[in-house]
Amino acid sequence: MSRNRMVSETLLARLVAFDTTSRNSNLALIDFVADYLGGFGAEVEVLHAADGAKANLLATIGPGREGGVVLSGHTDVVPVDGQTWHSDPFRLQVEDEVLIGRGSSDMKGFIACALAAVPDMAAAKLASPIHFAFSYDEEVGCLGAPHMIRHMLAQRFAPQAVLIGEPTDMRVMNAHKGMQTRRVEVCGHEAHSSQTQLGVSAVGLAGRLVHWLVAAAEARRLEGLQDQRFTPAWSTLAVNEIQGGTAVNILAGRCSFTWELRHLPQDDPAALLADFRRFCAEVEAEAREISPRVSVRETLLAEIPALVPEAGGAAEALARLLTDNDAPAGAVAFCTEGGQFQQAGYSAVVCGPGSVAQAHQPDEQVSRQDLARCDAMLADLVIRQRQTPTQRPA
Repeated sequence: MSRNRMVSETLLARLVAFDTTSRNSNLALIDFVADYLGGFGAEVEVLHAADGAKANLLATIGPGREGGVVLSGHTDVVPVDGQTWHSDPFRLQVEDEVLIGRGSSDMKGFIACALAAVPDMAAAKLASPIHFAFSYDEEVGCLGAPHMIRHMLAQRFAPQAVLIGEPTDMRVMNAHKGMQTRRVEVCGHEAHSSQTQLGVSAVGLAGRLVHWLVAAAEARRLEGLQDQRFTPAWSTLAVNEIQGGTAVNILAGRCSFTWELRHLPQDDPAALLADFRRFCAEVEAEAREISPRVSVRETLLAEIPALVPEAGGAAEALARLLTDNDAPAGAVAFCTEGGQFQQAGYSAVVCGPGSVAQAHQPDEQVSRQDLARCDAMLADLVIRQRQTPTQRPA
């Protein structure tokens, strides 16, 4: 076993041991990483969220902020609630050639490999910098990264490329879908269920709105834009949470549901959203003929831009060199912070160890082979940053 692979596995065990489920603080992990990087002479900034409970970490090894590469990853993980694990999710287990633990694939495996490469970076006298950008709350809507990206822009960080280490089986991905998550809150008029003429069930109204979204989802599957690089190849809509009502014999006074749209990069969601709002207004107006109390309100919870292929993109070109991969770049249906970096003007690409098929699953795991391939990619990055200064393209 190579030295870097041993270090990667050791660091992964440390990272997995921090329960950074998105509902929890990530500060203990951030403090650990900050101390580790600082021990090798990195310039480290901890950027706290407004409430101080969580933080991003931005660090640099090498000269200045011009050029270089950003290694980007999120520190939060999804819950294990209700999942059947065969071992402690927050204690890394090694079985055969896989490492099992929450976040091992999504995406503490990449962070571990990045940290394992730090001693070589520190010793290399880099000609251009390597940055580390580790965020919070990616799993609940990519909420933490924009704060860090704004800071990078204000501080005039000008990297050549941003490598997002989400799990892609170490394949280069230059595109992902965009996402919007929305909550709809329906206020009805409570009444005895035997006297339906006196009230309006919020659950009934919400059901009509949900039915509209389900029909819109089916229309996109059958008749909408298609891009075979994605699985599925169309823009998707899904209603995933719903709550409402107090008793079976009371017309529901309130009902709320959340829904998400994951759209192809070339599919503008504006028309769909406008059509849905018009239908909401029609349903509301019809129900207000019975009761003026009725209302339908929609709130945007999260919006993540799509990652689009870049003509002559510096990040994709670099990732291809580092992975020695001439195959066409792929696309993923899941969202990453890559779209946010790209929207800010940075060249971005997705490539990291592990499989999305393992992400969010019980007994989540990453293979030793994938970690070794990631270690090799980052070792090559160190060599290239040492040999030839890289500049951001004009």
